[in-house]
Amino acid sequence: MMKRLSLYILLLALCGLSTAKAQAQAGNEKPATVRYDLYVGDTTVNYSGKTKHALAINGSIPGPTLHFTEGDTAEIYVHNTLNEETSIHWHGLILPNQYDGVSYLTTQPIKAGQTHLFKFPIVQNGTYWYHSHTMFQEQSGMYGALVFYKRNQPPAKEYTMVLSDWTDMKPKEVNRYLHNANDWFAVKKGSTQSYSEAAKQGHFKTKLTNEWKRMNAMDVSDVYYESFLTNGKATDKQPDFKAGDKVRLRIINGSSSTYFWLNYGGGKMSVIASDGADVVPVEVDRLLIGVSETYDVIVTIPENNSYEFLATAEDRTNSTSLWLGSGKEIRAPHLPKLKYFEGMKMMNDMMKMNGDLDTSSGMQMTNQVMDMNTVMYPEITDSAAQDIVTLNYGMLRAPEKTTLPDGPTKLLHFELTGNMNRYVWSINNKTVSETDKILIKKGENVRIVLYNNTMMRHPMHLHGHFFRVLNEQGAYAPLKTVLDIMPMETDTIEFAATESGDWFFHCHILYHMMSGMGRVFSYENSPPNPEVPDPAMAYKMLKKDDRMLHFMAQVGLESTGSDGEMMLANTRYRLTTEWRLGLNDHHGYESESHFGRYIGKMQWLFPYIGWDVRYRKMDGAEKNLFGQKNTKDFRQVLHLGLQYTLPMLIVADASLDTDGRLRFQLMREDVPVTKRLRLNLMVNTDKEYMAGLRYIVTRNFSFSTHYDSDMGLGAGITLSY
Repeated sequence: MMKRLSLYILLLALCGLSTAKAQAQAGNEKPATVRYDLYVGDTTVNYSGKTKHALAINGSIPGPTLHFTEGDTAEIYVHNTLNEETSIHWHGLILPNQYDGVSYLTTQPIKAGQTHLFKFPIVQNGTYWYHSHTMFQEQSGMYGALVFYKRNQPPAKEYTMVLSDWTDMKPKEVNRYLHNANDWFAVKKGSTQSYSEAAKQGHFKTKLTNEWKRMNAMDVSDVYYESFLTNGKATDKQPDFKAGDKVRLRIINGSSSTYFWLNYGGGKMSVIASDGADVVPVEVDRLLIGVSETYDVIVTIPENNSYEFLATAEDRTNSTSLWLGSGKEIRAPHLPKLKYFEGMKMMNDMMKMNGDLDTSSGMQMTNQVMDMNTVMYPEITDSAAQDIVTLNYGMLRAPEKTTLPDGPTKLLHFELTGNMNRYVWSINNKTVSETDKILIKKGENVRIVLYNNTMMRHPMHLHGHFFRVLNEQGAYAPLKTVLDIMPMETDTIEFAATESGDWFFHCHILYHMMSGMGRVFSYENSPPNPEVPDPAMAYKMLKKDDRMLHFMAQVGLESTGSDGEMMLANTRYRLTTEWRLGLNDHHGYESESHFGRYIGKMQWLFPYIGWDVRYRKMDGAEKNLFGQKNTKDFRQVLHLGLQYTLPMLIVADASLDTDGRLRFQLMREDVPVTKRLRLNLMVNTDKEYMAGLRYIVTRNFSFSTHYDSDMGLGAGITLSY
């Protein structure tokens, strides 16, 4: 299934891994320097029936599990055999800033053909992981587990479970699709929530209200994935466990953008650690593990059977399983499909017309105690199943006091903001590239009050520090490195500023991070980082991520001619060119281009400048609704305009050209009539109008037809990129 690195390299790596694991599990009385060699290389995989390119570490996905004992020194050589640069971030670790592994910001990127040494002390125990922090390499397979044992920890039955998601699309293409508001992923997931589906389910008014408030369909997760994996397999089997065994599962959500529901076929699970930090054991029926979170749970093998530990994607499109024990298969509870329109109705009630969430109800939502998505869960809304115990942060309690040392407090307020229509994710409506570093001082305590003003969950991760999640446990508030914050929640975290250098704080949904949802904490008066000779240039390199340009094109080829659009855009700016090309002089041709900047948190306002070139053989003068005439077959003008998104997602466009002509236009694109059928409408004061239908066959191909006031009725195909 997977093409390996050279046998020589692989044997060297595996020998080193076996020795290190044995040393760590033995719980050496004396600290040791433990060496690993990690070889990053290209490979191919087949998770969906199609062979695709991937990235592997030591020839495998996930990469090898690295074992250490608290007090050891890690000596890890990362060998880059790729033709591009790479990086490794040690997620959740307390370590010197220069080894944190964020390319340019803290650590030099590992160039093609280079080897980089990471050498740092192991000052903690628990379950952690490592992954690339370069572009989208994590999505392609660059991740693996870290297991740190306590010194002299007695041996116990355990198993490490790395969850991940796999897409056959190139991750860069996934990112481009998300930014171009393409709904192909919804088509594949069966979550289009079209008007015909709404009508069938008695939610036509719900759908109308949703679009009246300028919202797209209810979204639980962004990306369609072909496969979800446990340790690189759709199904992982561990038959050696026997009746009565208590097994510690070290669960790592190494996915790029998928939350997983965890259920066990053998009964309840006892949560004993979160993000590597111990908690007082708490028994639950299930939990939702956020992107990049880790949980340690104890499960019991009741009898000599095979019990399913099931991880179901939050959008419930698919799942992955770990089977423990041998014998008769005992399945975990499988989750039914979501009630999307119930979720849409809830979302309508929560959203104000200005795009903000409505907090006027006075509900204090915090620490996952109130899950608004419950209305979509059939297993909960069924009155016979309401005794399901689901983990939330309010239930987590540290076994020892976690109060911070005395010191001044720096208070920060972060509002998580976003625009799903354009896929812009930010904090306080600013992306990483639009902000300066946040200066903090060693010795102070940093408290952050986060409010999630978006309709999606965000797993916010702080590099190089543990923070307290303030809940009702008081001095025993749990320690974490990732905070999963739900829509409308206000959560408070705090940490002691004990380090030096620059540390990234960001949403760990890969595509949200790359869109700009993050900040950089920078310690004042830090000693120079030898890996960052030019900090100003390093920060500029980090800012490049959310400034990326995204290209899209749509070309219609129909019986009356061709029409289409090309767009190049990033977080704030957009350049578009539209064209219409007829088959004769009376149909003519026209090209209209706009360049502008989106304004406001919701980006509904778009002022622009542009130009228009048109040729059409006219039989007489044209007059618009304002009484202004045009007598030229050929005209080219510059224009100044303003677009604004109205309720029902109708785009109003007012412009004035250099000939003094005014134009006002209303347009709505991609009205979801059915799961795959889209309606487009346009009318303007030049007495031009258009109506068309497009039936989506694949992500790049559609059948289409439209009536245009200039060219009449046509039919053909539409190609999309």
